[in-house]
Amino acid sequence: MQDLVKPVAGQRIGKDFPDMLRQRTARLRRLDDVLGGGDTYRVYLGEVQSTKALLRDCSYTEATGRGLLSVLAEQAQQAGWAAFDGGREADAAGLYKESHAAAVEAGDTDLAANALAFLAYQAVNGDRASALGIAARSCVTLGPDAPAGVRALLHERRAWACAMAGLAADTEAALVAAEEALRSADGSPQPDWVSWVDQRELQIMCGRCWTELRRPLRAVPILEQALARYDDSHARDKTLYLSWLAEAYMTAGEVDHAAAVTSRALDLTNGVASVRPRKRLQPVTQAARTPSRQHSGRRSARASGCALTYCPLSGVVFFATQFRHPSDPATTGMACT
Repeated sequence: MQDLVKPVAGQRIGKDFPDMLRQRTARLRRLDDVLGGGDTYRVYLGEVQSTKALLRDCSYTEATGRGLLSVLAEQAQQAGWAAFDGGREADAAGLYKESHAAAVEAGDTDLAANALAFLAYQAVNGDRASALGIAARSCVTLGPDAPAGVRALLHERRAWACAMAGLAADTEAALVAAEEALRSADGSPQPDWVSWVDQRELQIMCGRCWTELRRPLRAVPILEQALARYDDSHARDKTLYLSWLAEAYMTAGEVDHAAAVTSRALDLTNGVASVRPRKRLQPVTQAARTPSRQHSGRRSARASGCALTYCPLSGVVFFATQFRHPSDPATTGMACT
């Protein structure tokens, strides 16, 4: 745990100090593997504020200043991601923009491009045309010597923006580009912030994209294979990925399988300090309780201990699951995707 000890800076910062901060940032990033943004946001934001204070109050050479700005860009991206995961949309966008400005000033094209990719990933749930433009710009921003993992990540994010916009051909082209980037890896050092980008993650992104494009025959086998090797300790991410598998099954008309997968995902959400799994698995709970939801055009099934109701008009799946509440030993709850 030595890397988690915060380096102490004097009034004059030496050339090795940015690398020490970057090592600490890498160690703190591991918290995101098992915790949600609701738990980590303040920690990551504190790192951003601390580095900004160093830039403001200390003296250093020009090269060291660029190193500090690069670390700040990396820290701001991590804090922005935690803000996004914790439902702080405005804070996330502000941190991503701050990261981009710091990376540009530092001359770090990889981090500048990744800041744009983060902005595109957030924007895709709203202004999809804007997200497409930002994602494309992120790939153009990359320098010719960008590490393979960085190129793969940015092409993945571009594929996601294309899929959400319904552009199947562009999605496939971006996924192919990401695959080619991963295959081109020659063992050269990669930034820690892309250490999680591997073949399994690319498979999951492929499955998510094909789910959004309503191509379940492509999505289901990829997601099944990748998630079979995904550890439950990464509960937030696995829950999210299972939600796309359930959606793909519903698109294919496999209601029982969708019910089983959703039940599994609901079990994993307990204690996760992230708003995103809840958004995927439990939206519109008020509508689920209203009598109007009993209209015709639905079919029900039972799987994995939960009753499922599917509305083909809205594409929403509702599950009535039995869970115990401290004040009621037999409470019925509604969940949906």
